[in-house]
Amino acid sequence: MTGSKKELNPGQQVAVGVVGLVQAAFAFLAFWDLWHRDAREVKWSKPAWIPIILVNWIGPAAYFLFGIKR
Repeated sequence: MTGSKKELNPGQQVAVGVVGLVQAAFAFLAFWDLWHRDAREVKWSKPAWIPIILVNWIGPAAYFLFGIKR
């Protein structure tokens, strides 16, 4: 059995790195907003949002779409 290792070319590596940075920035912004927002402005409790935000892409998006009282 031959081990066929698929490696990313430099362009793909850069793309994966950029996507990772964008996702990390999105989560960071959600945490920053949660930390600085008053508890009365957040649906549910603030500690409940911490594990939700940790779910890649979906968590921060859910926080910004559904977690902030408007």
